[in-house]
Amino acid sequence: MRVVVLTGAGISAESGVPTFRDANGLWEGHRVEDVATPEAFERDPVLVQRFYDARRRALASVDPNPAHRALARLEAELGDDLLVVTQNVDDLHGRAGTTRLVHMHGELRRALCTACAARPAWHDDLIDGPPCPACGERALRPDVVWFGEMPYETDRIERAVATCDLFVSVGTSGAVYPAAGYAALAAAVGARTLELNLVPTMGIVAFDEVRAGPASVVVPRWVDELRRSRAG
Repeated sequence: MRVVVLTGAGISAESGVPTFRDANGLWEGHRVEDVATPEAFERDPVLVQRFYDARRRALASVDPNPAHRALARLEAELGDDLLVVTQNVDDLHGRAGTTRLVHMHGELRRALCTACAARPAWHDDLIDGPPCPACGERALRPDVVWFGEMPYETDRIERAVATCDLFVSVGTSGAVYPAAGYAALAAAVGARTLELNLVPTMGIVAFDEVRAGPASVVVPRWVDELRRSRAG
């Protein structure tokens, strides 16, 4: 059985990672247009670098929760038949042990060189304009996919969704494309679809089954059920 799991902010919220966008549409007090677009970086690179430097530093104070660890256990059993696709830019899936993983919106702990396109691992601040390890140019920015930019590995993701037997959405609002369309794509090719979320989303019509509750509870429970059914 081939399984694709799409994760969003809800899976990391219980680890203490902010979901960033509040009821007023602000990210930690900033308009999205001021910190999450290429135009914002061109207009005020200092503000943008400080914003992401703070988010990168904050990762040191959070740890994977039972939902992240459950998906790592599932990978240990399914191997190449599992692909985890995350919209999150934190590193909690990787720290939990998941390796068959696509960060479609980039990673806080990587930098992107605008001169040579290298994507080096990066744990320090970028505000002081450090040189790129690959080319030496002082042209590093956060390796985060901003609004208006193309997510990473969309062809790989779409192939996996189009050939999966089970598609699971965890802790995502289903409001941002292309990720918002993956459940419908999976349903269209005959895959079973499951939503695990704190509350059902507006995309509920695309799912065969919806389970509501905290990710740290519903994800391990579902993983254990799946493993038992395979063992039986």
